[in-house]
Amino acid sequence: MTPLQERRFLFVTGKGGVGKTTVTVALARHLASLGKRVLITSCDAKERISLLMETPPLEPEVRPLADGISGVLLTPEAALREYGSMALKSEAIYGAVFDNKYVRAFFAGVPGLFEWAMLGKAWYHSVEEHPSGGRRFDVVLFDAPATGHGLDMLRVPKVIVEIVPPGLLRRDAERAWTQFQDPHQSGVVVVTLPEDMPTNETIELLDALSSELKLPVARLVINGVIEPLFSEKERKSLLSDLTLDRDAPGSEGIAAGIRRAIREQVQHESLVRLRALELPRAELPLLAEDAARPAAIAKLATHLARTT
Repeated sequence: MTPLQERRFLFVTGKGGVGKTTVTVALARHLASLGKRVLITSCDAKERISLLMETPPLEPEVRPLADGISGVLLTPEAALREYGSMALKSEAIYGAVFDNKYVRAFFAGVPGLFEWAMLGKAWYHSVEEHPSGGRRFDVVLFDAPATGHGLDMLRVPKVIVEIVPPGLLRRDAERAWTQFQDPHQSGVVVVTLPEDMPTNETIELLDALSSELKLPVARLVINGVIEPLFSEKERKSLLSDLTLDRDAPGSEGIAAGIRRAIREQVQHESLVRLRALELPRAELPLLAEDAARPAAIAKLATHLARTT
């Protein structure tokens, strides 16, 4: 298994609300600590990367965020303009053609074009050469949309390769798709929580990545794992009789214990299912402090370092 730090492109996705962006930033911190030049890319206009990095909001231009870490906001218009300018070798020609409102309306109506413009720009940065020689970045992290939209984005280069006639668009899509399928160069980092719905959606996502897209899973990150307070025997005892006399002495404490036991049981059942997948895995603890604080991100980065 190729370590994460040796891959050039990592696509981070998962169900909404599982801490995908937090994991992306923690992973960036870990990789940068190893001396890697990391680029975080996001296609969310309401991105939280800048909040977690304590920097001004990301912009369509690449800029430094911290030592060894840069960031860029991927917008379809800016990505398409940059791609078109490189293809036509002229900003003036691009402006004359693509700034036409009818051309813009046409592009907006082409299924998958805007998604490819953003994903393609992120991929380009993974192969981009530095003016002085060598790659500009060692690792590109794509903070992807949640599961459904994220899968749709990954399908776009595959569709382009399969149906678009030979030309510049297909050539670049083929290069990107070949890299995405290479487990030595790329991989998908799937983030989840040890809960019923996220676990179900994660298993469906992993099945699509494996059977439909044939993309390598670089890491399954189980976020928000709580430390059990009860043994299995104690959990079963608390859950054996959920009837509770609310007026009895100590009922509030017992009720709190039952709620905790239910949560631990759900986590236990979810972890059994996720661990059975036999994938490279990282389990991150549920933090008592706000995960948006630098100290919290540093703790998560430390845990990732132990598992990558």
